[in-house]
Amino acid sequence: MSFYIIIRGPLGCGKSTIAEKLSKILNAKYFAVDRVLDEHNLTEDKEEGYISQKSFIKANEIIASEAKRILDSGKPVVFDGNFYWKSQIDDLIKRLDFPHHVFTLKAPLEVCIARDEERGKTHGADAARAVYKKSTEFDYGTVIDINRPLDECVKDILSYLPKP
Repeated sequence: MSFYIIIRGPLGCGKSTIAEKLSKILNAKYFAVDRVLDEHNLTEDKEEGYISQKSFIKANEIIASEAKRILDSGKPVVFDGNFYWKSQIDDLIKRLDFPHHVFTLKAPLEVCIARDEERGKTHGADAARAVYKKSTEFDYGTVIDINRPLDECVKDILSYLPKP
């Protein structure tokens, strides 16, 4: 069954861990938007002190054609990113005319900072605070409280998805 999932939320909230687990369970193709931004040098253009909407739209452009090919083949796709610009989400949805689900992950700032500190390559508390402020300005789709074990969050997300 062809559909895609967008997992969005602040830095350190567990997006990548959840998205990777969902990808394995669903046998889905996983796209890390941050990786695309880094690989294509799209992090330098700033807007309001954040990576610009234009850069995120360019990242969407880069991943949409491969995602469409995968979705056309009947395989699901999982996107993981901060998605702190609503325009980025709207643009991706416009590019991919398939059933989709957007999940906004929510946790207290302290949890995000602590989880970021636990990873190998930490972004630091200041970056976590800045991204938290921007990414929590709006909710989109289904809100998932992730201030609990991530496996519970994965089960919660799966309950919203179509059954195979």
